[in-house]
Amino acid sequence: MTENEIGTVAIASAITVHRELGPGLLESIYEKALLYELIQHDLSVISQVDVPVKYKNVIFNIGFRADIIIENKVILELKSVEKILDVHKKQLQTYLKLTQLKLGYIFNFNTPLLKNGIVRCVNGLDD
Repeated sequence: MTENEIGTVAIASAITVHRELGPGLLESIYEKALLYELIQHDLSVISQVDVPVKYKNVIFNIGFRADIIIENKVILELKSVEKILDVHKKQLQTYLKLTQLKLGYIFNFNTPLLKNGIVRCVNGLDD
């Protein structure tokens, strides 16, 4: 599957989770439910993935963690906040750069309609 195809499944899965659970829960609950949904689509998923930082020739494992990586191609950052801030977008862009992945999404589950809480970020992805 391409990054965009994976992204389509991820969005549909996140919407399913949001419709079932609604807004206002902890991110960790949405993460477990979304992992379940993604696995139901036979996707390879890993959660709470360490994102090392390379500075010159030294690699630091300093606590950056991506919430979910799907098929080693797409990063998902899950939020349950009042609104997505620029710092959240910059965080995801940095994760994409550090992992050399091309596509990521922020899903803010603390919205009445999830479609209003989705942010797409790319890192050299051809659309």
